[in-house]
Amino acid sequence: MANIVCSHVDKAYGAVNVIKDFNLEIDDHEFVVFLGPSGCGKSTLLRMIAGLEEISGGTVSIAGRTVNDLEPRDRGVAMVFQNYALYPHMTIHDNIAFGLKRMKVDKAEIESRIKTVAGTLGLEPYLSRKPTELSGGQQQRVAIARAMIKTPRVFLFDEPLSNLDAKLRNHMRVEIARLHQSLKTTTIYVTHDQLEAMTLADRIVLMKGGAIEQVGTPAEIYERPRTLFVAGFIGTPNMNFLDVTARADAGTWLLDGDDVRFRVSRERFEITEGQALTLGVRPSALSPSADARGGENTLAGVTDLVEFHGDSALISFRVGGKEIGALVPAGSRPTRDAPVSFSVSGENLHAFDRTTGLSVLRRNA
Repeated sequence: MANIVCSHVDKAYGAVNVIKDFNLEIDDHEFVVFLGPSGCGKSTLLRMIAGLEEISGGTVSIAGRTVNDLEPRDRGVAMVFQNYALYPHMTIHDNIAFGLKRMKVDKAEIESRIKTVAGTLGLEPYLSRKPTELSGGQQQRVAIARAMIKTPRVFLFDEPLSNLDAKLRNHMRVEIARLHQSLKTTTIYVTHDQLEAMTLADRIVLMKGGAIEQVGTPAEIYERPRTLFVAGFIGTPNMNFLDVTARADAGTWLLDGDDVRFRVSRERFEITEGQALTLGVRPSALSPSADARGGENTLAGVTDLVEFHGDSALISFRVGGKEIGALVPAGSRPTRDAPVSFSVSGENLHAFDRTTGLSVLRRNA
């Protein structure tokens, strides 16, 4: 077992508290991604779990054992960093073997493990080369091999793909996913890239300002964001937001804003009369409409930007002073300055209290 439990964990640098009462349980063999903007504390938290940063308060346990005071080498973890940190004067073979040599592992055992990890990561042809003779993706695989050879109970990845180009990032993301499936270790992966988080994670821990905003599967966080921050952070292109005020009408709620009106079911949202809300709707949830006047549950305007994405196009237009984005098939994209109109199903609307930022979606909706 290699479950991880963070209980009331704090981290302070002097008077600055960067991690605040962090509580999380990670199951054995689970792949958890710490996601959030720069400065939210995700890498600091990872380094505390690894033993590279002191814990100011609370406890971290791995496999049922509190590790606050243990050296990194005694925690049963292996960490892969953003920069590859390879020894330039050593061959790839010696870089991978270095940690085991320091641990005085038998030479035959070292060679056996190198053969296994090199085969898993496709590094056999490069073992006699130096790091400078490899591409960025190959160097990152060497860094993963160096961690993997220690047969850790826990893998920690600190933004390992940030230095790679887009094509290599996609390739390495697939390799890391396959590696996790084959090794079945407990894995924590830090990133600010939501695509990495959505495609790799069993669960995402979305952080803001040193605290957890939401924990859930990728589908849960995308489909049921708990706060306005989560809704705005998750999803590409970004969710559209409109300010409205609620009033009851004929057994439904009417949500009125500048040049917009939406009618929604009372069963979907927990709303009160006169409540100030922020509505959210994803660009992919907008459907072309014949209602050019912009009636109920309709957004209409004039296209001011068209971004070609290949199979689709993102068009932008303004409603009530707010810029709205809509995804349409590339073959039916409008031209700039063309009038457009889109309908929005109430089932695709998200709503957040404008004061607290919390979702007002009912739990069973």
